[in-house]
Amino acid sequence: MNPHVRHSLFFTVAGLPLLAGCSSAPTAMTPPAELPGISAAVQPALDAHEIAGAITLVITREKIVHFETHGFADLATKRPMTPDTMFNIMSMTKPMTATAVLLLQDEGKLNLADPVAKYIPEFAALKTPSGQPANLTLQQILTHVSGLGEAPADAARDARTLADLVPLWIAAPMNYEPGAKWRYCQSGINAATRVVEVVSGQTFDEFLRTRLFVPLGLQHTTHYPSADQLPLIATPYSKNKTTGALEVFAAPPPARGTRPPTGNAGLYSSARDYARFCQMLLNGGTLDGKRYLSPAAMKLLSTPQTPADMPTGFFQNDTYGQRGANYGWGIATCVLKTPHPGLAAMLSPGTFGHGGAWGTQAWIDPVRGVAYVLMVQRTNFPNSDASEVRRAFQQAASDALAKK
Repeated sequence: MNPHVRHSLFFTVAGLPLLAGCSSAPTAMTPPAELPGISAAVQPALDAHEIAGAITLVITREKIVHFETHGFADLATKRPMTPDTMFNIMSMTKPMTATAVLLLQDEGKLNLADPVAKYIPEFAALKTPSGQPANLTLQQILTHVSGLGEAPADAARDARTLADLVPLWIAAPMNYEPGAKWRYCQSGINAATRVVEVVSGQTFDEFLRTRLFVPLGLQHTTHYPSADQLPLIATPYSKNKTTGALEVFAAPPPARGTRPPTGNAGLYSSARDYARFCQMLLNGGTLDGKRYLSPAAMKLLSTPQTPADMPTGFFQNDTYGQRGANYGWGIATCVLKTPHPGLAAMLSPGTFGHGGAWGTQAWIDPVRGVAYVLMVQRTNFPNSDASEVRRAFQQAASDALAKK
């Protein structure tokens, strides 16, 4: 079998392409959607054993313009990437969490200015490093400026529900005075996730399923993969720093009841599913005639909500060019304010999205009307947002689109 097998055939239904293999696809086939140059851009990462395989997808407001699989979902069995391969998307879960919160705000059931303690009373006892009441708001915990401490990893592993995590967040010392700076905070996102449960009366995974995934037609997005979905999941790999070989990173998907349905990470999804979510955001919160988010909610999601002079993001050191001023933070999304050389050179101001620790990436460029989705499963990138495979894919896609 060719280790660099590619597949990009798809069908069209209801205005959105559905890939071959989908049970609801009709029989009429359209030409393959494939932009020139992307396969060649991804190939060096495969040849260098930086990744085992990848899926690249580019979508506009109207349709998928590129969908291509590269390499293997599992090296040992030579299982190729396929259109329905599923991935642990890690922190790409966060924009879906933000969408859940904003759905409830649109319905008048909460407000980002509300204190977290309104929904989780234990937060009323939280004190800042100076000993003052923290009075954290939903907006602060969703933009990583809260200063909230993280739950200890060993104790968090014993949690079975989001409610189990609340005492751990309250017991952890706060890191700084709220609003003083930006610092990536997993507990803040998960506290907002718990608020969704309190307000909706549903577990977070059930809220996402009924309010977002089913309405959008996402067939392979879940916290808890089913028995039928387990064979679709790409094997995660780490790169051995000594030998350079890719080694299996043991991380079996959880069963329902064994791990909380967290909002900071935890979702499994496919490229096609996540691209459809991106297409909804690219269309200003609507898709196929249904509105999911109001224009006001979309503004909160896609524009900086952090102070203009506050550096944010994952490029705030010399290695990555001290690019903190180039970024702001929306509601659980990263927003590019000013493009810079490298992986942001081809993106417009106002591009927003999120990456995942295992290399998955999704970035929405409203100016150009396009979203880029990259799916890989590599656990120990030095900085997954700064991976060369992301830069090469985005640049090749941007170049190809410019020629259309």
